[in-house]
Amino acid sequence: MVNLSPLAQKFILHFGEMGSRWGINRTVGQIYALLYVSNRPLNADEIAEHLEFSRSNVSMGLKELQSWRLVKLLHQPNDRREYFEPPKDVWDIFKALLEERRRREVEPTLSMLRDAMLESAATEEDRYAQERMREMYELIELSSSWFDDVQRLSPDTLASLMKMGSTVKKLLDVGDVVRGKFGSNNK
Repeated sequence: MVNLSPLAQKFILHFGEMGSRWGINRTVGQIYALLYVSNRPLNADEIAEHLEFSRSNVSMGLKELQSWRLVKLLHQPNDRREYFEPPKDVWDIFKALLEERRRREVEPTLSMLRDAMLESAATEEDRYAQERMREMYELIELSSSWFDDVQRLSPDTLASLMKMGSTVKKLLDVGDVVRGKFGSNNK
């Protein structure tokens, strides 16, 4: 990596390694990480130079990131090159990732489940399988509805909601202790 601080290099390399676990390749992960930590938009030539990637790999990676809505294309005055930057707000990045995962993974699953539930169940095994699929469909639909509501929240409200998780867990833990001490076995 050229002209990058050790801290930036560490972050970029890590994102590349994690990329495969998140469904993107190493190159795309590193391009995104470089753009994320850059204090200004970069063009494809600058990205290729910093990461020592071929220009064609950078172009393909940028197209992938644009399809995920994780980078936006910018133009600079008196410069014909295209520049790229990620959304500034981490909550916008978070929402874009969730929306794209939903579009690419959840919606096709819901469609398959709807189709499967419309088929005529010929055997008891098929009826059982359809019932299980219906349960899965209802759960995914419920989470999708919740996700729609969450998408409309402001970043501050969303952060507060996420922080409630630890508070709710503590309350549930207390409830478990209380039920253990005063439950039906101790009447």
